Amino acid sequence: QVQLVESGGGFVQAGGSLRLSCAASGSIFKINRMGWYRQAPGKQRELVAVITSGANTNYADSVKGRFTISRDVAKNTVYLQMNSLKPEDTAVYYCNLQRADPFGYGMDYWGKGTLVTVSS
Repeated sequence: QVQLVESGGGFVQAGGSLRLSCAASGSIFKINRMGWYRQAPGKQRELVAVITSGANTNYADSVKGRFTISRDVAKNTVYLQMNSLKPEDTAVYYCNLQRADPFGYGMDYWGKGTLVTVSS
């Protein structure tokens, strides 16, 4: 099993910054990627940013230039630095870890989520 614990959410005014953290524990081997997704009220969950085992990154167009994903391999932790926050960034942010099963297929694990609220 894999456990993901997020922290760092909260309330911030537009233009402000927050840093999310996600610590992974348990059966964390053969990791393909870790990342962040978000879900706003009434909307589907969407990709925010991911970082692969090879340290390649991918961002949603809406956050490019404002958010930065990084990782500390030794601590099994992934971070999301969010700058220039906008009210439309308000959502529950979920940490995601994907690792390969014995057959090589990706298995996804999710944290419980942390709420980010950006006021205008």
